[in-house]
Amino acid sequence: FCLENTDPRTRGRGIQLLSQVLLQCYSLLQEKEVLHLVLFYESRLQDHHLVIPSVLQGLRALSMCEVLSPGLAVSVLKAIFQEVHVQSLMQLDRHTVYSIITNFMSTREEELKGLGADFTFGFIQVMDGEKDPRNLLVAFQIVRDLIAKDYALGPFVEELFEVTSCYFPVDFTPPPNDPHGIQREDLILSLRAVLASTPQFAEFLLPLLIEKLDSELQSAKLDSLQTLTACCAIYGQKELQEFLPSLWSSLRREVFQTASEKIETECLSALRALSACLSRSVLSSDSEDLLDSFLSSILQDCRHHLCEPDMKLVWPSAKLLQAAAGASLRTYYCITRNVLPLLLEQYTKHTQSSQRRTILEMLLGFLELQQKWGHVEEDESTLLSLQAPVCSVVFSALTDPSVQLQLVGIKALTLLGSLQGFLSSSDLELVVDHLIRLALHEEDSQSSEAAMEAAGSLAPTYPKVFSGRMVPRLEEELQSGRAGKGESYHNHRSLQQRCLQALAAVSTHTSIVKETVPVLLQHLQKVQKGTEARNTQDMVSVCQSLHRVALQCQQDVEGCWYFHQTVVPCLLAMAVQAAMQESTHTLPGKALLEEEVLAAMIPVISAATTHLSPELAAQSVSHVVPLFLDGEVSFLPQNSFPCSFKPFGDGECLEAQRRLVALLMAFVCSLPRDVAIPQQDILLQELLALSCSCNCPFTATTAAKCFAGLVNKHAAGKGAGADASSPCPLPAGEWLSLSLSFPGQQLDEILQLAVNRMEPGLAEGPRRMQALTLLLWVTKALVLRYHPLSSCLTDKLLGLLGDTELGPAAADGFSLLMAESPDVLHKGCHADVRIMFRQRFFTDNVPKLVQGFHAAGPDVKANYLKGLSHVLNHLPKPVLVTELPTLLSLLLEALSCSDRVVQLSTLSCLHPLLLEAPQIMSLHVDTLVTKFLNLTSSPTMAVRIAALRCAHALTSLPTTVLLPYKGRVIRALAKPLDDKKRLVRKEAVAARGEW
Repeated sequence: FCLENTDPRTRGRGIQLLSQVLLQCYSLLQEKEVLHLVLFYESRLQDHHLVIPSVLQGLRALSMCEVLSPGLAVSVLKAIFQEVHVQSLMQLDRHTVYSIITNFMSTREEELKGLGADFTFGFIQVMDGEKDPRNLLVAFQIVRDLIAKDYALGPFVEELFEVTSCYFPVDFTPPPNDPHGIQREDLILSLRAVLASTPQFAEFLLPLLIEKLDSELQSAKLDSLQTLTACCAIYGQKELQEFLPSLWSSLRREVFQTASEKIETECLSALRALSACLSRSVLSSDSEDLLDSFLSSILQDCRHHLCEPDMKLVWPSAKLLQAAAGASLRTYYCITRNVLPLLLEQYTKHTQSSQRRTILEMLLGFLELQQKWGHVEEDESTLLSLQAPVCSVVFSALTDPSVQLQLVGIKALTLLGSLQGFLSSSDLELVVDHLIRLALHEEDSQSSEAAMEAAGSLAPTYPKVFSGRMVPRLEEELQSGRAGKGESYHNHRSLQQRCLQALAAVSTHTSIVKETVPVLLQHLQKVQKGTEARNTQDMVSVCQSLHRVALQCQQDVEGCWYFHQTVVPCLLAMAVQAAMQESTHTLPGKALLEEEVLAAMIPVISAATTHLSPELAAQSVSHVVPLFLDGEVSFLPQNSFPCSFKPFGDGECLEAQRRLVALLMAFVCSLPRDVAIPQQDILLQELLALSCSCNCPFTATTAAKCFAGLVNKHAAGKGAGADASSPCPLPAGEWLSLSLSFPGQQLDEILQLAVNRMEPGLAEGPRRMQALTLLLWVTKALVLRYHPLSSCLTDKLLGLLGDTELGPAAADGFSLLMAESPDVLHKGCHADVRIMFRQRFFTDNVPKLVQGFHAAGPDVKANYLKGLSHVLNHLPKPVLVTELPTLLSLLLEALSCSDRVVQLSTLSCLHPLLLEAPQIMSLHVDTLVTKFLNLTSSPTMAVRIAALRCAHALTSLPTTVLLPYKGRVIRALAKPLDDKKRLVRKEAVAARGEW
């Protein structure tokens, strides 16, 4: 009834219902049914305009039918092209037409191609005048498919170009809260893909790009340059020939005159693309070689600027030449053949260091391009023919008094060394001599460090030269003994430091490592035997060099194992020797037992162990653990010691030996997780006892860390302590009652022993701090691996915040739990660190911290605030922003706390939130302004700086919120402008200026 009704609205509703049904069931239709429906819908296209939208929906459904008879797709599109004025329809209905075309192009390609250019013309009529970005994205895709799938464009190439290029450059700003999410960049890229899809558009597009390049609009210039670069990928000489002079003129002008780095970068990319395009073109015998004439124009317009005395346009010219030279090997030869001799000549002509530096930097740019093409034939390379003058210029830069020129010279030297076959053997010896001189004797540390880095870069390429020439010279300097006549002690000390650093820097090849490591160890032994007060610092310096070598060896299996089996036993032997001398009251070697030196040894042993294969690690652990548990010293070099080694024994005379547990920690906590540790149960018991009973805080702490590191990697138990995501199975008051479900010392039993030790230690006595340290490290070990018992230990820690003696240290412990630990319990040493453990800790414990704060007495409230601020400081900022509304009032209260650690921690937490959550922070602007301004007068410099940074960050809040406070803040920030500390004044200037 509806379909035959005389009222168009009723007919429309009938067709709408039919179309909605077809959209649900088009895949079930048979071929005859589809034919019948298509003919019906085609006839309806001539109906009243109110009916057309529903007709198009029906045709969209039918266009998705697989059983569509041949010829129907063409019939439907012809009917749409003839009967429907698409651009008078609503956006959704126009989108439907594009969808019908897209569906047919993907399933009926050959049929549509049978229409020839008529199909292209019909689509042009459909698209002409489209303005909606949602439809344009689909329309641009259709044009790309027309071209990519080789549909006939016929005489309509220009019309197709016009109908798309009218949108260039894209000028679109998405409306606020746009649900479709279409960005300007989406339209730009989609249109660019159309314009750069066929050389047939070149004669129309290139004049348009040149016109937009000459406009004043920055965005139009950028878009034009990027489009030109894209076009060069498919164009040839024929398309570019007519427009090359104009394109070069525009590009040159922009590089010479623009103040925009972006535009300059895009100009250089476009020039490189043009040169590459001309390089690729295959020439017929009678055609002109456009590349030669194009490069001649570039050289003609840029070359003379390299010779100008004022050097005003030197850099723009050099960048243009380098862009062209970087396009292909052929352009590189053509440009460098003309430019390199000129640059070398100019370097000799100019005498000022600043001018020479500029010229050498340009030369360096061309040398870097040579690397791009790899090894080249001798007769083709301009660079090889200029070997002597290039080396002469670089060597002269290395001896120049200007540090900046030296630095460029070192870069150039490194690059020349990386070019295969460029440096002769005599040049290489000279290179090494220069690097030694700069590394050891150059006053400026920048040049010295750069020379060491260069030696490290070149050593793997020329290991024989560096091990045969550089290492012996460095060893000689290192062993030269006391300061010479006329040489100050400080200078001699500085020289030794540099020798150590240089030995480490050059150790980038296994053969060199085998030369340098014995030198470093020999020097360490020499320093150990000395009695001067400076020995401690000297030992730390050697350990720092050894650590660098260890890190450089990690990726090489042979080098890593050599370093480990050479260095680790040697360090252990020296430490054991020193500890025994201390036990027997002999003086030499005492410096080796200083905390500072042992702390410097830890990363050496750790870095030497982390990358071992499980087999080699197992071999090593079978020696090291028995050394500490059984005093088995046979594997150590020079193992004749005056007494036995018992680091876990009783007695005050063994205090020095106990300190060496730090080295055991460095080793066992860095082993891969699948390496079995011999006598692990006994080792854990000894570490536990030592951590709770030792009087030396350093030893107690390292024993606790070692225990925690082993617990973290320990295989999960099968009882209450098994790793799981469930909460702690014990009530908070029964944190000791760990049920053991089976015999054998699994993780449950170890943790039972630990809490049995900790509980009485925390309750009372002289070693409460040691017990707290153990609690913190064991809690961290369990928190990282999501062990369910971690929540029980955390609850105990939360309870200690109310303790007047241990509360402040317990609060600081929350920082330890959340922060990355440098020596144990991190991923680098194979610890079991679960993803998002910080977020989980936050969710489980911050509500308890807040609750505890509100219930606490006034004398311990600061502990809860400090603990909270430590947790928040280490939380990922996106998580923190989501929780901000509930925590902000507490953070503001923390700013009133007198504890400077709380203040500093809270300020560092609030600073990023001001930038990332301005809407929420705006609600508390009055309180924030008052608190920040008060803290700018804090007696602590770090707090003053942090408060000024926060006052600065306040300016990111909406202006309307800030205006009422502007005068007050500017007046208040005048005072810190006169602060006695320069860093405070600097922050005050920045903050006040922004306000």
